[in-house]
Amino acid sequence: MTSPNFLLLLLVQTLMIGLRADLPGTWELLVANAGIATMHTAVTRFNTVVLLDRTNIGPTRKMLRPGHCRIDPQDPLLKRDCYAHSALFDPATGLIRPLMILTDTWCSSGQFLPDGTLLQTGGDRDGVKKIRKFIPCEKTSFCDWEELEEVELAQGRWYSTNQILPDGSVIIVGGRATASVEFFPSRHGGGAVNFPFLAEAEDTQMDNLYPYVHLLPNGHLFVFANNRAVLYDYTNNKVLKQYPKLDGGPRNYPSAGSSAMLALRGDHSSATIVVCGGAQFGAFIERNTDTPAHGSCGRIEATELNAVWEMEDMPFGRIMGDMVLLPTGDVLIINGAEAGTQGFEMASQPCLYPLLYRPDEPVGLRFMTLNPGSVPRMYHSTANLLPDGRILIAGSNPHYFYKFEAEFPTELRIEAFSPEYLLAEKANIRPTILELPEKINYGGGFDVVVTTELPVVGIIEVNIASAPFATHSFSQGQRLVKLAVSSAVPDAVGSYRISCMAPPDGRVAPPGYYMVFAVNTGVPSVAKWVKLL
Repeated sequence: MTSPNFLLLLLVQTLMIGLRADLPGTWELLVANAGIATMHTAVTRFNTVVLLDRTNIGPTRKMLRPGHCRIDPQDPLLKRDCYAHSALFDPATGLIRPLMILTDTWCSSGQFLPDGTLLQTGGDRDGVKKIRKFIPCEKTSFCDWEELEEVELAQGRWYSTNQILPDGSVIIVGGRATASVEFFPSRHGGGAVNFPFLAEAEDTQMDNLYPYVHLLPNGHLFVFANNRAVLYDYTNNKVLKQYPKLDGGPRNYPSAGSSAMLALRGDHSSATIVVCGGAQFGAFIERNTDTPAHGSCGRIEATELNAVWEMEDMPFGRIMGDMVLLPTGDVLIINGAEAGTQGFEMASQPCLYPLLYRPDEPVGLRFMTLNPGSVPRMYHSTANLLPDGRILIAGSNPHYFYKFEAEFPTELRIEAFSPEYLLAEKANIRPTILELPEKINYGGGFDVVVTTELPVVGIIEVNIASAPFATHSFSQGQRLVKLAVSSAVPDAVGSYRISCMAPPDGRVAPPGYYMVFAVNTGVPSVAKWVKLL
């Protein structure tokens, strides 16, 4: 039966149809049937996208390669499973190639390593201690998941968070009933290290899962769980600072807010963290799908001595929103719902309107409402920045298994949202990168050559963006760094040379592959990949 709240939402959307043409942004359907519902997504340096779901959900709508089946006597539904639960998607062609995953990746975590390998850790059941690797390859080659047999996690990790560190290793933080951290490659003799803050942040409905972890340019971690945050020295396992509590209720899973660290700029010494949205405490315990989400955001200068939260409100209450750093430094908030919590069949009132958060505007003017989509993106949705500047939108399965006859069915469509900077009328100021080194060194200078149709007015920015692992309303390892640049100097007819300075060290930008965007008057180029080392 269709809920009254959903009918009311449809009525409101109908009334808004006439206004949509005036709202920025456009939508396009990339794939009508991806074959799997996507719980986790990550963009590789070959411009492909890893799609990943659970393994113990029964048949998907995508078969594995002939002769390849997963044999698991413990699987509750399929002892011999010939269906794909992961795939590699090429946005340029729409092609989807099945990948073979053996252990359960439900509510797992991930991060790219410096060599471009996607590290994937934990999950449920047989995957809870598992470490997996996906080594991306050229589109004409074949690559698949590798499940490591000789090493495993020291503790089971379900709903944990990964963050790459300045030396290229990865810290794995928390998880359900796991108030500890550990590292890949392993440290401390291969064991986990107790992190009491996570236990202190737990409440009767948890709210400390998928903690928000941001690497600050001072080399320490900003770790947020529930409504609390600390400055964490992971090298010495020491909490250096406790930040003030953030008002407005719990923000982490299952209360479903989101967080991003704003673009690092200037001398890269300061960092600003934003945490937006969340559910009312108690909604998860009571399984109340109609409890309104809150729309408050907290913003804090995490590197300041006496940092305090600055509060502001979004136009909508929102849970399960994804925060995506755009090449310009603005933040897109997309997906989610206006009532309930995270969890299977625990939310209602899909929030179809994306928001643009403009950090440089004053409080009260930072949020812009964008053109709404038409596909509800509820629990287990994802959003990722693509190298061409679009945002890939995938997933939404608020059911334990695949269920297509429901108010909010399992969603197999993949879409792209194009921010206003991709409008056709801005094409003549969109730069194209002609020359860029394949590798850049910390603290070193390098040149970028770009071309535009119209003469350059002002400074062309050169910004580098990481490729995060997106899951459960948080993009693990997401980062945007605005580089120090010179004014664009004419290099040839219609082209310009820009002198750039690479980040000073791995605290500002950990080693690995980054998308490089040239941004002219707020309009980004198509990115090229560079290896920072």
